[in-house]
Amino acid sequence: MGSHGLEGRVVLVTGGGSGLGRAVCLDLARHGATVLAADIDVQGAEQTTKLAA
Repeated sequence: MGSHGLEGRVVLVTGGGSGLGRAVCLDLARHGATVLAADIDVQGAEQTTKLAA
């Protein structure tokens, strides 16, 4: 897959701890972006971060 021009980009995703927010985080990371997952569910956001690494 191509990078879609996301390498070197930093993206903040709110609600990144689960559901659609998590899916967006993982997709952006797969395409080369550095992703910051923000969520009131800190454990969920941390899990998303681990999955995206």
